[in-house]
Amino acid sequence: MNTRAGIGYDSHRFVAGRPLHLGGVVIPWTHGLAGHSDGDAILHAVVDALLGAAALGDIGSHFPDTDPQWKGVDSAKLAREAVRMLAERGLAPDHVDVTVILERPRLSSHIPAMREATSKALGLPVEAVSIKAKTNEGMGWIGRGEGLGVFAVATVRGASG
Repeated sequence: MNTRAGIGYDSHRFVAGRPLHLGGVVIPWTHGLAGHSDGDAILHAVVDALLGAAALGDIGSHFPDTDPQWKGVDSAKLAREAVRMLAERGLAPDHVDVTVILERPRLSSHIPAMREATSKALGLPVEAVSIKAKTNEGMGWIGRGEGLGVFAVATVRGASG
């Protein structure tokens, strides 16, 4: 068996009038995230990490914001599609580790539900999904509450070399 690792990143600015989707969960908040899909930056970063581990490019090359079929789509669908693409190459997700950087809202009470929803989208046990939230200590655009950033690391396993 072969193990590979990939790194993903996503960022979105906050906008009024949209629900806040993170890790497959709607978080009660005054703003959501701008984006062509539902804007779920956690799942977007995870998809990028999985695609990177499989040397399949990035989320934008497979799910471009110029394609109307992805308009408003639930990002869990993108995650399931990425898992399918890995499977075509003899690979499967093994573990993901996510760090969300934002000032507000506080995510600690939502992390168990986000881990559960993300694990379900990836076909992984919840113990193989880590999600953490950190602040940016008031610095920069994240510190001013203009949006958030997400880093993800994923390992995949399989017979593909």
